[in-house]
Formats: sequence, C-alpha cells, structure tokens
Amino acid sequence: MGERFRAAREARGLSLSDVAEQIRIRSVYLAAIEDSNWNAIGASVYVRGFLRTYARFLGIDPEEAVAAFNETQPAVPSAVGLPAPEPPSPEPARRRGTTLVWVAAAVAVLLIAFVVYNEVTMRRGETTTAGPAPGGAVATATPTQGIPVPPGPAKLVKPSPAVASGANTLALVFSAPSWLRVTVDGSVSMEGTFPAGTTKTFRGRSALVRLGNAGGVEVFVDGRDLGKLGKSGDVVEHTFTL
Repeated sequence: MGERFRAAREARGLSLSDVAEQIRIRSVYLAAIEDSNWNAIGASVYVRGFLRTYARFLGIDPEEAVAAFNETQPAVPSAVGLPAPEPPSPEPARRRGTTLVWVAAAVAVLLIAFVVYNEVTMRRGETTTAGPAPGGAVATATPTQGIPVPPGPAKLVKPSPAVASGANTLALVFSAPSWLRVTVDGSVSMEGTFPAGTTKTFRGRSALVRLGNAGGVEVFVDGRDLGKLGKSGDVVEHTFTL
C-alpha cells in the first residue's frame, strides 16, 4: 500500500512537501505512510485518519487503505478453549476503571487539540493574500450574489456568480473549499486555500492554474463559463490563453 501511495504521488509530479502543504499533514508522516513505518506516526487512530486524508487526495479508496493497514496489526487472540479466568476482586476493578477513564480523557484532549490545530491552520490559509504580479495581473475577491426567491412554493435557485468579463480576463468561482495557485504571464499571482463563495479574477496574456479540488471551482474566460476542470478532490493544472 505504501508503494501505491508513492507511485500515485509521483505520477502527479508532487513532492512530499507539496502534498503536506495542501492537506496539512507533516511530510514526515507522509513519508512514514509510504514506507509503512506506522510506529513513526503513533497511535492507530492517527494512522487511520492520515491514511484516509492522504488517500482521498491521491484518488485512492480510503477504506481500502485503512483495511490494508488493519491487516498489518496483530490479531487479538481468541478466548475459545481457554479456561475461564477467576473473577477479579472489586478493588482492582475500580482501579482499572479509573485508569480507563483517565486514558479516555487524555485521548479526547489530544483529538480535540488536533482538530483545533487543523482548523486554525486552515483559517490562516484562507487569509493568504498576494500583491499584483509584475505582469500587471490583478486579483480581486467578491462574494457571489444570491437570487431572491419569490413568494410561493419553495424552490431551489442557483446563485449567479458575479465575475468580471472582457478581453484577457480569467475568473475562478469557488463552490467548495480548494487550494489554488495562479501564475499569470510567468509570475505567481496568488496562492492559498480559499472557502466556498470566493471569486478570484486575473488579467494578463496567459494564466497557469493549479487546483487542489478541481470539482469545487468553476472557470470563466473573458466572461465565458468553461465549467469545472475535474471532479471533487482532483488535483488539476491547466494553462489558459487570455
């Protein structure tokens, strides 16, 4: 399974640092997954969580990856055919119960800290901004405008994104969170992770767009809707002539 992860990453031309930056998992843990070095990660609950996140990013079935990991773990011996143990005394049972409560509390604190760390890191990524590129590209972010629903039976109305039009214009509308890097006329104009509802506009002669979640971003060139570059979770890179 580790070799499968490494092959899928290298097929996309990504380094461990590239992947770590996009999915917020340290490259040392990604390397441990590719080497099947589970002890370097720690508890099995963390291994399974990292496996699922990394597998989704590479387009590998996450449950298949977790099942392969579970097969490497030592099986719990069956109690069939063994003599029944003598009932424990009440005092040791109470002590074990107290110990289990403390262990469960410590695990819960660690999990909460991990979730909070990821949330803070994602929010920092969402606030990433970039100045105008030397080629004159301009990046702006405007919220999408919702269409009011008239009185009467409730019905779904697709919002109409407000995007810039005109010659030499590239607009990206986010319907789901995605990592983004845009290089306009040879210079990196913007890079970061942006939430759903964001619109980014660029101007220049050519633009190289790299998306971490192609199914969550709609592309407009000179006001024309080109749709999405891939499916949800796909990592896609595409060059546009403006």
